[in-house]
Amino acid sequence: METVSKGPYDLAAQSEFFGGWTRPAGGGIVMAFPVEGWTHSAAVTLRQEKDKIQGRVYGGAEAAWGQALAVLSLDEDGTGYPAVGERDPVIGKLQQEHGYLRPVLFHSPYEAACAFIIGHRLRIEQGRAIRARMARDYGESFDVNGTAVYAFPAPQRLLDLGEVPGINDEKVTRLHGVARAALDGRLDRARLRAAPLAESLATVRELRGVGEFFAAAIVLRGAGRVDAVTSDEMTLAGIERHYGPGADAGAIIEGWRPYRMWCSVLIHAMERRARA
Repeated sequence: METVSKGPYDLAAQSEFFGGWTRPAGGGIVMAFPVEGWTHSAAVTLRQEKDKIQGRVYGGAEAAWGQALAVLSLDEDGTGYPAVGERDPVIGKLQQEHGYLRPVLFHSPYEAACAFIIGHRLRIEQGRAIRARMARDYGESFDVNGTAVYAFPAPQRLLDLGEVPGINDEKVTRLHGVARAALDGRLDRARLRAAPLAESLATVRELRGVGEFFAAAIVLRGAGRVDAVTSDEMTLAGIERHYGPGADAGAIIEGWRPYRMWCSVLIHAMERRARA
């Protein structure tokens, strides 16, 4: 399969900042996930040749290709993204230095919700290890050029699990609620993107164990919204670092329209790198 990027895009830069993907023989990246609609899982390889994103779907279904593009924010039109950098020299400099970095999302809002529930009160590495183990033990596996990759368990499979090593009973109950919401369509990516932001946040907050912070993370990092507003501590600290102490964060963020979320992720990523 092949897609032409709308606007500048650098898969290598995306991988450098957000990585964690398996790298198959022949280059590029591979990701595996339950396909929304929940009839099957798939693995998708992606590589870049100039402005073309090329790849292959293991497990069938064009929907899997579209979902993989959404993970990389390649389903959105980024042709106007450089114009923000032309207006804002700070953003322009960071865009050029880092390949016009775009957000990388979770494979679906369903997986985002599961990740935040599993990871609550755990170190990031612990949460990732538990999710990887769940994928190996309960998800579908795929052979990609001799490399085994595993998809996180689909909602139906998750509901079958009475217990999960490393996760307490309350978290398992919360995961079952997420699985039911996914099967009911309440966590559908297109639905959460299309609805007014407040409505999408309210829908996600109905999940057991999901408060305001997790709801925003699930909608913004799971569904993805190009022009949503975020005011997390890391982004605000990044604004102060790059624009100077006392900078008017509200006015700066307004100037990032209609790519406020993308610019926020760019600033956030640079702040995390500076701290590291």
